[in-house]
Amino acid sequence: MNWDRIEGNWKQVKGKMVEQWGKLTDDDFDVVAGRREQLAGKIQERYGVAKDEAERQVADWERRVTDDWFEKPNSKKPH
Repeated sequence: MNWDRIEGNWKQVKGKMVEQWGKLTDDDFDVVAGRREQLAGKIQERYGVAKDEAERQVADWERRVTDDWFEKPNSKKPH
């Protein structure tokens, strides 16, 4: 998945990130604000892992992101 798409849909994917990294707080996610490097840094900080491990976790998570995680532009919404 293109990280620009993740960043652009940050609020939608944030919930999926909470499932993966439950130790990250809402404040952490606000600081990260869709920036990949900031996410890896927060993972390092909260989980006490090395930079390369944090980067690996982000890369693995990024590979699992699917289009289903994003709201469809033509999705039906109640009027």
